Amino acid sequence: MLFPRIFANFWSTKILSKIQHPLAQFSYLPKTFQLIWAASQRWTIAWILLLIVQGLLPGATVYLTRTLVDQLLVTAGIGVSWQSIQIILVPVALMAAVIILSEVVQGMSEWVRTAQSELVQDYISGLVHQQSARIDYGCYESSDDQDRLEQAREGATTRPLALLENMGSLLQNGITLLAMAAILLPYGYWLPILLCVSALPAFYITLQHNLRQYQWSQRTTMDRRRLHYYDVLLTSGWVAAELRLFNYGTFFQAAYQRIRQRLRHDTMNLLRAQTLSRLLAGAIALLIAAAALAWMGRQVLLGLLTLGDLALFYQAFNRGQSIIKSLLGNFGQIYKNSLFIGNLFEFLNLQPELVDPPHPHPIPAALQTGIRFRQVTFRYPGSPEAVLESFNLMIPAGKIVAIVGDNGAGKSTLIKLLCRFYDPQSGAIELDDMDLRSFAVADLRRMITVLFQNPMPYYVSAAENLALGDIAANPSPVDREQAARNAGIHDKIMSLSQGYETLLGKWFPGGTELSGGQWQRLALARAFLRKANLMILDEPTSAMDPWAEFDWLERFRSLAEGKTAIVITHRFTLAMRADLIFVMRDGKVVESGHHDELVAQGGFYAESWNTQMHSPVASSETEPRVPLPQVTAQN
Repeated sequence: MLFPRIFANFWSTKILSKIQHPLAQFSYLPKTFQLIWAASQRWTIAWILLLIVQGLLPGATVYLTRTLVDQLLVTAGIGVSWQSIQIILVPVALMAAVIILSEVVQGMSEWVRTAQSELVQDYISGLVHQQSARIDYGCYESSDDQDRLEQAREGATTRPLALLENMGSLLQNGITLLAMAAILLPYGYWLPILLCVSALPAFYITLQHNLRQYQWSQRTTMDRRRLHYYDVLLTSGWVAAELRLFNYGTFFQAAYQRIRQRLRHDTMNLLRAQTLSRLLAGAIALLIAAAALAWMGRQVLLGLLTLGDLALFYQAFNRGQSIIKSLLGNFGQIYKNSLFIGNLFEFLNLQPELVDPPHPHPIPAALQTGIRFRQVTFRYPGSPEAVLESFNLMIPAGKIVAIVGDNGAGKSTLIKLLCRFYDPQSGAIELDDMDLRSFAVADLRRMITVLFQNPMPYYVSAAENLALGDIAANPSPVDREQAARNAGIHDKIMSLSQGYETLLGKWFPGGTELSGGQWQRLALARAFLRKANLMILDEPTSAMDPWAEFDWLERFRSLAEGKTAIVITHRFTLAMRADLIFVMRDGKVVESGHHDELVAQGGFYAESWNTQMHSPVASSETEPRVPLPQVTAQN
């Protein structure tokens, strides 16, 4: 009675505690199956039917083995004759048919699984991409959210497929195990129970190892993100120049290897513990199998069973132990993949905080009054310091407004708030006296065109690059060419080998690289192509040489005619062409007026202007700039 008590205590205190946590994870299994069903209904039905057949075939093979062995014992010693051949012909033919059928079914299963996995992968990738574009912009500026996104993306398409394989193997092996149990049951009801008991140590080890591996994966997310970052630094073209000139390669290689060494050490420790535990579990299972086989051998020696029964028992018990190991492996993998799939579903269930109001107001066809920041206070999520506090600003409609100031003054934050990437913690941003939050987000963003400070180079053709400026409108070649002319990039495009059909960038064969200023002018062309009432340009000429800048500035006012334009710049040559200039410092507007008015006031703007105009550098340049003091806040 001592052993049952010890076993019961072990089960209740150890194994049950390990089961409770994975059972919670199994709540994701129905959702996973719904994803698979939505992606491939017919293939899933075929897959299930084939799994049932594959699960029954091993039982048929084991059962036919006993018949074949007993028939061979009958014919042993009577010589080769048609009579002796007839006795074993039927079981041999049936065994051959089962083997052939197994091969056919296995080939069909591989074909079905491949087709199913391709559809599921495409379906889940679409969901992830759709959700990535749907979630709030702030998720990409938060380290914690970046960790969650990384955990969700990690194997987002492979984990559901792996879970599908695991569930399929679990179903197939479960059917086979039931068949083996049915075969063993006539020899003693306790044999199937003993078969299951022999696998309990491996069951416990599987749960424990997969839980530890998942916890390690979650704990090391930041380290793996850093590895990816260092790998990008060491292998990307945009870092190559500084990497070579300043010899950063050794520094980042050492940082990469330090993290890899730590992760490798953890991995080997996990593997060592798992291997030792599996050896112990295997030894226990082997002892139990030996005891059961010894009992069957005794029954044969007593004449109670035949050699065919012994062969059947050996195959059934041995196959049953292997199947239980596979079942536990399937269960462990289902548990492991469910943990990671939990991250995926948590990601897919994220709801954006910036949503449309219940009854959105229509966007005005053209701005009448303008844009007003009224007592706006804003701080980035997780930051205790406010970038803007009780901030007020009025941008009149139909005017070109320049916003200048030192780095960290909050200029770029204004863009994010106007595009409603964030909402302020207090106050309001009004469009023609209507709060931005009263409009549908898509409608609001549709009326805005933005040239960001670091525009993206898109490695597609020049024509496709321009078309990205207004995908919904599908601009004509004439519209694209006019936008390129307005931005001063048309001549460069026409000088390329295939004109507007030339592939840009060096990522793909046959591509042509542009200079920084040319990429910027291409982005400007996209901004001009978008028919929007509000134009926001963040340092639109920062990458241009003085001659290109002068050429563009000459046309700027005509391009902005009829629009409300906000230009964030450090360049006086651009700011002085604005109708109104606002000077920002430490999240507040400290000066405003026309260029001549601000110079006459003798304030910060005038000081910066005079410093630049009378400096030795200014005498040799045609592009004076506002000086860039020390960064004091998040821009």
